[in-house]
Amino acid sequence: MISPATFALFLTTSALLVVIPGPNHLYITARGLSQGRVAGLVSALGVEIGTLVHIAAAAAGLSYVIARSATLYTVIKWAGVAYLVYLGIRAFTGRQGAAGRPEPQPLRKVFLEGVLVNVFNPKTLLFFLALLPQFVRPESGSPALQVVVFGCTLLLLGLISDIVYALTAGALGRRLDRAARSLRYVSGVVYLGLGVFTAFTGRQ
Repeated sequence: MISPATFALFLTTSALLVVIPGPNHLYITARGLSQGRVAGLVSALGVEIGTLVHIAAAAAGLSYVIARSATLYTVIKWAGVAYLVYLGIRAFTGRQGAAGRPEPQPLRKVFLEGVLVNVFNPKTLLFFLALLPQFVRPESGSPALQVVVFGCTLLLLGLISDIVYALTAGALGRRLDRAARSLRYVSGVVYLGLGVFTAFTGRQ
């Protein structure tokens, strides 16, 4: 069983980490600005479902295998880069809806995008490998179960942070309706920027 002291330390560390803006926050913000509060929230949910995939992979030891395999890591990384670049190009060239905004995407598609953006983010994989093992104690029982507990705790904290970003971006997006075309370009730049960031993410 995880000791209260260890869990409290993990909780404090995770709370400090999740408030720092990261790639997922930028994606959620871009989606909230371009399509509104609901889309931002749906994208946040998708991102954290993607986190569940990383938790399962970490518990099963797959994250370690992927991080150590240059081929597997490279395939995942460049799949993520290609997808983010696709989203960026679509933001620039997609059809416009009312007031010059990008044509709204179905929420199911927004959700799936959130999942894929996180699943193919190698930085998340490396983050889990760097953070979670530091708190796993042999005397506390199954290491895999500890990883799941810590991972789900981090997921819940991340979801709270994501919701704040989504709601804030949605509110700002409504106030900036007159600058809808600019919002469209901002979204495109964010996606392309995330693609470049992912491309330069190394295994070390």
